[in-house]
Amino acid sequence: MKLTQQQIEEFERVGFLFFPSLFSQPEIDVLNAEVPRLYAQHRPENVRELGSEAVRTNFAAHLYSYPFAKLARHPRMVEPVMQIYGDELYMHQFKINGKMAFDGDVWQWHQDYGTWKNDDLMPEPRAMNVAIFLDDVNEFNGPLMFIPGSHKLGVLDAQHDTSTTSYPLWTINHDTIEKLVERGGIAAPKGPAGSMILFHSCLVHASSSNLSPWNRVAVYLSLCAVDNHIRRFKRPEYIAHRDFAPLQCLPDDCLLKDYDVPLPWKDGTPVEALSGMAA
Repeated sequence: MKLTQQQIEEFERVGFLFFPSLFSQPEIDVLNAEVPRLYAQHRPENVRELGSEAVRTNFAAHLYSYPFAKLARHPRMVEPVMQIYGDELYMHQFKINGKMAFDGDVWQWHQDYGTWKNDDLMPEPRAMNVAIFLDDVNEFNGPLMFIPGSHKLGVLDAQHDTSTTSYPLWTINHDTIEKLVERGGIAAPKGPAGSMILFHSCLVHASSSNLSPWNRVAVYLSLCAVDNHIRRFKRPEYIAHRDFAPLQCLPDDCLLKDYDVPLPWKDGTPVEALSGMAA
C-alpha cells in the first residue's frame, strides 16, 4: 500500500492519517476470533486493569499467535511507514489494547516516543504506530484523541506516572495539554472495525475510560527504522523487542490464506524475555 503525495503532506501537517474500513470484515473476523483465547491466558504478556480481570494490553502476540504473526507482516500496515522513513523496519512493540466495555480505563495524555526515549534509549523519533480497530469505535467507547500538529514540537516534558493505571507511562501535565489544545484542537477518529490509523510517535494522544457497553479493542504495531533501534534493554523483551531483523511483508491476502510465519514463543515466554538486561 502506497501513500499519495497529498496523504504524505497531510501526515506531515497533522501527524496522523485515518483510513476508514481499510480491512474487510472477513479479515477482521479472523483476528477477533483469536482475541478471546489470547486474553484468557495467564501469560505475563497480558496486563490487566487495576482491580479487574479485564485485559488492558496484550503484548507480543505476533510471537505466539498465528493470525497476529501474519498481521505483523501485512503490507497495508508496514509499507506506508517504510515509504515515509525510506528504511527497513523492525517491530519495536506489538499490542492488542483491550478497552473493554465498562472496565476499560484511561490512557493519560502522552507521546509514545517520550516513553521509548526515556525507557528504551531509542535515538530519534523515527518510529510510528499503526492501529487497526477490531471493534467499531464511537464517541462513547473511549476513542483515541489526538492533538493535531503536536508532533512538530518534539519531545515534551513528561513525568513518570506509575500509579494512575496498571501500566506506567510518561505523561504530560494538564497545563501543557491546555496550551496544546488551544493551538491544535482535538481530533478523535471514529469508524467501523477494520479502520486503520497511522500516527507519529511524537503526536500527543490519550483516551478516556470506556463506560459504554461496547468493547473498543485495537491492535497497535509500533514500527521503528532498523538503524534507529533501541540502545537500552531495561524493559522486558515482550514489551520492548530486541530483535532488530527487518520485517518481510507477506502478500496482501495474508489474513485469509495460509502462509508460513515463525512463532518462537508459542510454547511460552522465554525466561530471558521476562526482565530487563544490560545493554
